[in-house]
Amino acid sequence: MKVILVNGSAKKNGCTARLLQEVEDTLKAEGIETVDWFIGNSPLSDCMGCGKCRELGRCVIDDQVNKFVEEAKTADGFVFGSPVYYAHPSGRLLSFMDRVFYSGGKFLAHKPAAAVLSARRAGSVASFDVINKYFTISQMPVVSSTYWNQGFGNTADETEKDEEGLSTMRNIGKNMAWLLKCIECGKSNGIAVPENKKVSMNFIR
Repeated sequence: MKVILVNGSAKKNGCTARLLQEVEDTLKAEGIETVDWFIGNSPLSDCMGCGKCRELGRCVIDDQVNKFVEEAKTADGFVFGSPVYYAHPSGRLLSFMDRVFYSGGKFLAHKPAAAVLSARRAGSVASFDVINKYFTISQMPVVSSTYWNQGFGNTADETEKDEEGLSTMRNIGKNMAWLLKCIECGKSNGIAVPENKKVSMNFIR
């Protein structure tokens, strides 16, 4: 079983990375393979809304988004982490997720996912809600913890002092591992994922 942890911060070793590391360490202790995915701080294009990914099965912008979708095909779970900017996740993470879910959402469906937010002070709950919506519209079980999936600090050293935040991260890892093992057990006993059909309609005729 494999979980990809996505760092949506421009800082590779900042507060978000410290929270994700706590989740990752717990997953490893539970026997789960992990993959770190740092989006980086280079320019990342937003979705152009061309709809070509529905025809091609991949984004027309050939960058790390397509590489991530390929990796996602063999993943069993995901953790998306972000700092909080203006009570919102980072723009780079949202651009990344928009394109990943449009072009490769079918490879994430029915796989557990968790959001992790790092904040100096506030805005984490609103940001948590934004990321969770990607999961709920994509048939992904949402991994919860014993509090909102958040940690506080303005630096990684400050985040280290947030004992409740780090405890929350460890519990995300435990709950993710438990859910993955339950799903694996279900598969081995012949329980298949549901085949759901989506009905789409426009409100304006």
